[in-house]
Amino acid sequence: MANALLIIGVIAIINGGIFMGALTSGQQQRANYHTETKEDRLMRFKIGRISVLVGVLSFFVGLILKVAF
Repeated sequence: MANALLIIGVIAIINGGIFMGALTSGQQQRANYHTETKEDRLMRFKIGRISVLVGVLSFFVGLILKVAF
């Protein structure tokens, strides 16, 4: 159970980084900024924030379970 939560946490954090644009190059970020609408950008950031939040919570719960048991 703890291992599954740790894996889900890492995957969700990476997914959030991709959605927020943190794992792209500067040129790719500029291209994305100029080709998407404001609504699309806000939706992408919202999904990224939720994904990172779920990932961090899942990772810490998995870490606590791993250490406690």
